[in-house]
Amino acid sequence: MKRIILEYQQVDLILTRICHQLVEDHGDFTHTAILALQPKGILLGKAIVRKLETLFGIHATYGELDTTFHRDDFRRSDKLLIPNEVNIDFEIENKRIILVDDVLYTGRSIRAALDAVNDYGRPASIELVTLINRKYKREVPIQPDYIGENVDSRTDDYVKVEWDNNQCKVWIITDNAK
Repeated sequence: MKRIILEYQQVDLILTRICHQLVEDHGDFTHTAILALQPKGILLGKAIVRKLETLFGIHATYGELDTTFHRDDFRRSDKLLIPNEVNIDFEIENKRIILVDDVLYTGRSIRAALDAVNDYGRPASIELVTLINRKYKREVPIQPDYIGENVDSRTDDYVKVEWDNNQCKVWIITDNAK
């Protein structure tokens, strides 16, 4: 079974709300940078950067972070892991960092991202933006600071964030329909 939980227009409203919250907390982004998690957080990160530019004329510092070698399942299978390119062309030291990922579920990806960020310096603070917060099955004590939508879902469900021409919709897919 597959059902849509957020349509394009709803996601656009959510992004507008999140950008207002970010500007309220970070002002003109002079000391703030957005770091999108590879690979799935990139489209959301870029959408937030575009929306900040459109709504407020803010040119946010933006980068992309790969967590492949910081994951706790690294080297636990025979599958060859191929890292994504890291795109960070700014100093992290003493910056306020906003991590961006599309779905927060167990929290393990964010834990790996926290480790990876520290390889590039010591930020002043780190916050988390997620489009979908799956409230059940958190395995590490991580909670988002900015949430698009809280979703109650079963463990065997899959949340799919689908982008098309910079627009997004979100589905819940039951295990047998993956």
